[in-house]
This record gives sequence, structure tokens and C-alpha cells, in this order.
Amino acid sequence: MSELSERIQDVISNEPVAVFIKGTPQIPMCGNSHRALTALREAGAPVTAVDILPDPAIRQELQAISGWPTIPQVFVKGELIGGADITQELGESGELAKILADKLGPEYRNDAEERVVDVLSGARA
Repeated sequence: MSELSERIQDVISNEPVAVFIKGTPQIPMCGNSHRALTALREAGAPVTAVDILPDPAIRQELQAISGWPTIPQVFVKGELIGGADITQELGESGELAKILADKLGPEYRNDAEERVVDVLSGARA
């Protein structure tokens, strides 16, 4: 397993909610990334984001790990939830908040901060 793949797997495994997007939470670079972030924010999720745009290898390694071909990819407690459409639909139905509460505990909204991880350098902001 490459160092990049290990860093991606570390984010997926150790962050309560990991979202791999184009851009950052502050500046999403595509509509689908924005839709997934909006659904997560409305559900009160603590989000750790990874921008896949700095290097095509990030997307390639992520797809090899998840088996999911598109971006964004949303993971809760290491489990792939889906992309923008699925995350948005779960949010609109109220199911996303239920998944978050079930997996993270009923107090998950208390930690609803947004962080960014650079998987190329390993830096967390």
C-alpha cells in the first residue's frame, strides 16, 4: 500500500465524517461537492474534507479503496455512504441525521466543525 493510500485510508477510518470533494468546504469547486457539503452541514455533521484536485493520484487511490467511481465520496465511521445524490436524498428524508446519530452518537452535533486534511502532506487544518 502506498503512503498516499495509507493517508487516505487513515482519514476514512479515523474521522467521524470524511468527505472527498473537489475544492474545500470554504470554496467547493463543483456543484456536486457543494450539494454533499450542504446536506452534511444541514444535518449538523462534523466534516473532515479532502480536496482531490491537487493530484490525480488522490482520486485514483480513493477509487481503488472505495470502489466508487465518482466524486464526492462521503464516509461515516469508515463506511461509504455515497456521493452527492445519495447524501442529498438522505439529508432531505432525515435519514442522514439518523445515520449520523446511530454511528456517532446522539451528541454528534456538538462537534460539528469543518476541517481539511491534505493527504499529500499529511497536514490537518
